[in-house]
Amino acid sequence: MTAWRRAIELSLGDEDVARLTSVTRSRSEAASRVERARMLLAYREDPSFFAVGQALGVHHQTVQRCIERALAYGPIAALDDRQRPGKEATITPEAKAWLVSLACRKAKELGYPHELWTMRLLARHAREHAAAEGHTCFAKLAYGTVSKILDEQEVKPHKVRYYLERRDPEFKEKMAEVLCVYRQVKILKERAAKSKTEPSDAVAIVSYDEKPGIQAIATTAPDLSPEPGVHAAFSRDHEYKRHGTVSLLAGIDLLTGKVHALVKDRHRSREFVEFLELLDKAYPTYTAIKLILDNHSAHISKETKAWLAEQPPGRFEFTFTPKHGSWLNLVEGFFSKLARSVLRHIRVASKHELKERIMAAMDDINQHPVVHTWSYRLDQAA
Repeated sequence: MTAWRRAIELSLGDEDVARLTSVTRSRSEAASRVERARMLLAYREDPSFFAVGQALGVHHQTVQRCIERALAYGPIAALDDRQRPGKEATITPEAKAWLVSLACRKAKELGYPHELWTMRLLARHAREHAAAEGHTCFAKLAYGTVSKILDEQEVKPHKVRYYLERRDPEFKEKMAEVLCVYRQVKILKERAAKSKTEPSDAVAIVSYDEKPGIQAIATTAPDLSPEPGVHAAFSRDHEYKRHGTVSLLAGIDLLTGKVHALVKDRHRSREFVEFLELLDKAYPTYTAIKLILDNHSAHISKETKAWLAEQPPGRFEFTFTPKHGSWLNLVEGFFSKLARSVLRHIRVASKHELKERIMAAMDDINQHPVVHTWSYRLDQAA
């Protein structure tokens, strides 16, 4: 004869009831936790395994196990599954360490044409060589297991993160020279603001650089304008036609904000000398023109030095940024803004049209010049 099942007395406090009720109303809790919370609350109202099971559509033994867990571990802990022993791990720590050491080497070092590993390639290599290394647990290694092992060590052999090595031994000294020029700009601006006059034309400080490789791209079909309710943006055919590239040579007067610019097919020494001639005509003969620029070969070539030698003493003075220090040049920010506002998505029928539109952009900028100011790390200038 089957033994009579006696009701188990379950005591739930107000706080427990509130938390269980919150679980039953949650939309993000696991279904198993919600079901067990309902069992506990239903059993509190009607302490019968059969009645609760029938009401919730579960077997009465399921209800009984839930109530017994609540008595043993507490009502909230009873909502979660108990820890099971599971299958004993077959992958040894030594095997994991061997796999991680493989991932820390390049695939090409082991005879593969790949530069870096893929998870499938690494798993295949491990399967083929594990036995010889004494790691038979990798005989059936899957690429998903490889990912898990590498994630534990935060190793990502399929990715490349770039860094910039500082190769200029005089980086700090050259940076200080550039910052000294920016400090001079600040002093001249403050002096002009104090006297409520324009900055003196005795000196002009220009931040200069080139922006090469601006593509002259033409559309192969007309763009479609936005239409309310149809498409919100301009629509453009994916196909395009290339007409070559041009280079923008530009310098910003840091005292007035005026942009001096040339657009050429190339940016060799002769084009740079042409830009210097443009600056020479733009300022009075008594103005000392100081340029902040990088170490491009055109800036220090024989042709450039020969032209500078023919100029009056003190007319031009160059301050070079250190190698990999282009961020010290204010004109880089100007180029970034130009690329976003003018050059992005631009389409032209020829290189000549591209040159005209770039120069038109320079004229538009000079109608409302913006005085660029350097403030970061200016206190480090000697």
